[in-house]
Amino acid sequence: MALELAHENIWFDKWRVDDAERQFYEKKSSASHTSGSAGGQVSADVLNRLTKLESENSALSKTVSTLEKTVVQLVKRLEALECGGKTTASATTSTSAPPSKPEPMEEDDDDDEVDLFGSDDEEEDEAAAKVREQRLKEYAEKKSKKPGPIAKSSVLLDCKPWDDETDMAEMEKEIRKIHMDGLTWGAAKLVPLAYGIQKLSILCVVEDEKVSVDELIEKIQEHEDYVQSVDIGAFNKI
Repeated sequence: MALELAHENIWFDKWRVDDAERQFYEKKSSASHTSGSAGGQVSADVLNRLTKLESENSALSKTVSTLEKTVVQLVKRLEALECGGKTTASATTSTSAPPSKPEPMEEDDDDDEVDLFGSDDEEEDEAAAKVREQRLKEYAEKKSKKPGPIAKSSVLLDCKPWDDETDMAEMEKEIRKIHMDGLTWGAAKLVPLAYGIQKLSILCVVEDEKVSVDELIEKIQEHEDYVQSVDIGAFNKI
């Protein structure tokens, strides 16, 4: 029996081949299934896109047709307006008289008118300037003629005699006899000096522009019989 089996051709590894074949067909069937599902999804997406494009295309075609109609209508209206304008222009040119030639001196006349107005303005400005100058001059004259405050000074003069025998009352009389424009005599008193000698302190008010104090002192000293010297005891501005 063993010898008979040895002479027979037996395929002991067939089960391996069967397993490999079975695995091959299983893989093939699974691959075909996935490719079919993927192809179905792709075809669905493509179909949706095509549908969307077709709807957009139809909408655009409608818009384009509407625009074409509008353009055609506008062209017709423009042609009608142009035709109407030409006819009215021809009618007016045929009915109206030929235009007259412009006067060559029209611009010069305008320039002359402008110059005339300008001259009037200049005359008015000159008159206003003259009035302004006249008013300023009058104001300056009034201001110069207006009397300002008179500057005065109060002066106390000390008149000294030669000796104690000098008649001081007579000295005062002689001094008060001096008259000058702007000079006003005031009070007087006797002030003791020394050894029974007294001096005459007499007050006077002078206008600074009219009376010079030095000149007044010189006039007092001219009375040599009574006056030895004259000093300024006080000098105040009023």
